[in-house]
Amino acid sequence: MTNQKQIGVGIVGFEPGRSWAAVAHVPALNSLPEYRVAAVATTRTESALAAAEAIGLPADRAFASGAELAACADVDVVAVTVKVPHHLELVRAAVAAGKHVYCEWPLGNGLAEAEEMARLVEAAGVQGVIGLQARCAPPVAYLRDLVNDGEIGEVLSSNMFGTGIQWGGWVDRPNTYLLDPANGATLMTIPFGHAVDAMCHALGEFTTLSALTAIRQPKVKQLENGQMWDKRTPDQLVVSGTLESGAVATVHYRGGTSRGSNFVWEINGTKGDLRIEAAGGHAQMFELTLSGGFGADKKLKPLDIPARYLWVPDAAAGLATNVAQVYRKLSDALSGKAPTGMDFGVAVKRHRMLAAIEQAAASGAITTL
Repeated sequence: MTNQKQIGVGIVGFEPGRSWAAVAHVPALNSLPEYRVAAVATTRTESALAAAEAIGLPADRAFASGAELAACADVDVVAVTVKVPHHLELVRAAVAAGKHVYCEWPLGNGLAEAEEMARLVEAAGVQGVIGLQARCAPPVAYLRDLVNDGEIGEVLSSNMFGTGIQWGGWVDRPNTYLLDPANGATLMTIPFGHAVDAMCHALGEFTTLSALTAIRQPKVKQLENGQMWDKRTPDQLVVSGTLESGAVATVHYRGGTSRGSNFVWEINGTKGDLRIEAAGGHAQMFELTLSGGFGADKKLKPLDIPARYLWVPDAAAGLATNVAQVYRKLSDALSGKAPTGMDFGVAVKRHRMLAAIEQAAASGAITTL
């Protein structure tokens, strides 16, 4: 690949107007001059053709499997945007074809799958980037620098709570798979996983932690027909522990939504305080606002995010912003400018933390990482 050649991305999993690929990945790629959408794959020829038409691709760039898409000569990067249980097989196919991979988070259905995928990309010498987009959100990137530059002094504590939207008292038909922990798409792995990754990226990793989980709404009503479903994955998750710096951190995620606050992350230091808020607990998706107070300030005030933290054109707006930020990191890595800092090794680290949380919740004991 040269600097003049656009990077061709093949997207696995696209439903016009509805899927994450449709509302975030395609707008993100269309906003970045170094990329082009080169192909699309679904599980059926008919839906693949409809997806290609919606994107503006010719019919011969529509594929009925991820393996077929990965074999396409125009595809440099395979974007895996489907449900978690299918990630491993699709990453295997992409790596076998010698293609780079952008895989949405969670990387695997559990730690073992994530470790296998990390080994695969390393052995093949290709780039594997994980879609932990919240750490790329401009307010998070700015907050991280404020902390590292000592603007709030020594970090004393971090408190975060958020809601998952799903995993409450209702479910729509396409999301009933979220109720079964065997699918690897839970309150812990998705909204909590994205948000706690942003926290650890900014403040450092947990060194010790304890955890509590509960299922407070075991029966869930389907919106379309009133059918009741069993929820078999926790809808309450509380993690508390000590970070590498010695700071104390607490994270509480709960299913459903709140009439009050749905995402608040506050950091307290010896010289100042920072707070990020959003309308929902999916920090990777919702617009985040940052406020802070320093020195003699009596209250927090909104902080403007310097332009240098937005690495992409203004056209990458809304849901596409953070996804475009990740794609820009990938293109920088492919051109030799800088590593992504978001490789599959990062994903494995986060999966290991989630496994430790599960262990701590099951045992009731403090776990050392």
